[in-house]
Amino acid sequence: MQVPPPRRPLLMDDNAAVNSQRAQFLATEHWSLLATRSMTWNEIFSRTGTFLTVVSATVVALSLVAQATGFGADFRVFALLVLPITLLVGLGTYFRLIEADIEDAWLVVGMNRLRHAYLELAPELEPYFLTSHHDDEPGVLQTYSFRSKVGVSHLLSGSPVIVGIIDLVIAGVLAAIVGQALGLIAELQVLLGLLVALATAALLGNMARRRVNQLRRDYRPQFPS
Repeated sequence: MQVPPPRRPLLMDDNAAVNSQRAQFLATEHWSLLATRSMTWNEIFSRTGTFLTVVSATVVALSLVAQATGFGADFRVFALLVLPITLLVGLGTYFRLIEADIEDAWLVVGMNRLRHAYLELAPELEPYFLTSHHDDEPGVLQTYSFRSKVGVSHLLSGSPVIVGIIDLVIAGVLAAIVGQALGLIAELQVLLGLLVALATAALLGNMARRRVNQLRRDYRPQFPS
């Protein structure tokens, strides 16, 4: 992140009406960002829930068809029709969750900047703020999780990671079924499925890493720690 030159702080005005108006403007923007962040989180939960419902319905449908056909050619045809659609929904959900997390980070940046403005108007309130008033990466993480660094367990429990894991499993199963349809032996079917799953994991992880790195590279904090 590039650090911009220092800016002139928002100083208290001798006119109480001016200070009250400033605080009102800041509070209005703060509530607007809170409402937008709430909608973003609702979309994250909704999209994740919809995808899990699609996966559950696909598993149930495949189970019923397998019982009726005994994993024969009819089962493979049905699986090759259903699994690509499920995978497509999963990939779309994953991409949208990554973008939603980035949008949520921007909203946190905005609220941290507003808290910085509050403290410029009333510096004596700083001990009462639990979240950060800095808009750099440590400040954003402080507001997100009340710590300066996020552990591996926190990252692995995120919605994009969960959806991504399900996506790579579906991709691997689909590849194994394609291998079976092509007449490959069981060992090669398993190997093909494993390779496709690992390739999918690498592609999804690399895509998320590139988006985060782009954000870090292009963003310029106004109030670094």
